[in-house]
Amino acid sequence: MKTLKGPGIFLSQFIGQQAPFNSLEGLAQWSSGLGYKALQIPCNHPAIFDLERAATSQTYCDEVGGLLANYGLEVSELSTHLEGQLVAVHPAHDAAFDGFAPQALRGDPAKRTEWAINRVKLAAAASAKLGLKAHATFSGSLAWPYLYPWPPHNPQLLNEAFAELARRWQPLLNEFDRHGVDLCYEIHPGEDLHDGVTFERFLALVDNHPRCNILYDPSHLHLQHIDYLQYIDIYHQRIKAFHVKDAEYLPNGRSGVYGGYQRWLERAGRFRSPGDGQVDFKGIFSRLAQYDYDGWAVLEWECCLKESETGAREGAEFIRHHIIPVAERNFDDFAAQSDSQATVRAQLGLDKGV
Repeated sequence: MKTLKGPGIFLSQFIGQQAPFNSLEGLAQWSSGLGYKALQIPCNHPAIFDLERAATSQTYCDEVGGLLANYGLEVSELSTHLEGQLVAVHPAHDAAFDGFAPQALRGDPAKRTEWAINRVKLAAAASAKLGLKAHATFSGSLAWPYLYPWPPHNPQLLNEAFAELARRWQPLLNEFDRHGVDLCYEIHPGEDLHDGVTFERFLALVDNHPRCNILYDPSHLHLQHIDYLQYIDIYHQRIKAFHVKDAEYLPNGRSGVYGGYQRWLERAGRFRSPGDGQVDFKGIFSRLAQYDYDGWAVLEWECCLKESETGAREGAEFIRHHIIPVAERNFDDFAAQSDSQATVRAQLGLDKGV
């Protein structure tokens, strides 16, 4: 059995204009001081991490690794959540997502998609040079506007949407395979891969690609009323990355899972700092230990109430407290008896003429 690694922290929610949050070294020193052991680094902040240099320069990647090592840190995964989102964008979302692309590409969906695909390819090469096993991303979405359709469900429309999604991602999966890195889609509302059924549909269309895997975040499953523990039972062979993020669902008579267009604070379902919500993390860490998950447990801080640095400080200790050092021997080994055939046959009374 294997013990998972942690705590790690996803930097996206903490990068800012002021020190220490405006440089990789500043973030590393800050994270290390809170007790983190790894950073999940987004690829959309060149001042923090230069993806193009990392994809082409082993020297640069060694320098990044050396800088983090000075603070007792390593890279858990790189993240192309925003770039992955732009691999597939429904026209209804063009204006909203244009801000994720360079200014020169805005208003040109075809060039924006081409740019996003190239960025994800660069992340495959950079991950390999950093010696990483997994990469975090979003699938993007073509079918999401038809999640709860009126006019009614159109099978051919959804078939075409998922076929196109697979067509765009298959070459990227092959690229990650070439570099020996697992591509982990965060299962997330707003993405076409937002539950188990949609992941299975996509997986079948990419021919059960060995690099097509899951970033497991229980908060998104809890808010969909999915059994997030059974989810691990079903998909554990594909879970290669893990976000530690809590959530709560507080039923009321005015709004439900769709949120009523309200801000997060007023929604029935909302994200919380780890330990402040309803997610059963003891059950999750136990399941992951049972199935030999050996990746990182990474804090993704998104809370509608708590201040971010407090959440980060508490999150490191929360993860550390929940990591289960797996047993190297069975607790009942002391009572073990001989397993020779003669002994067990005698124990069963099979050599006494019965």
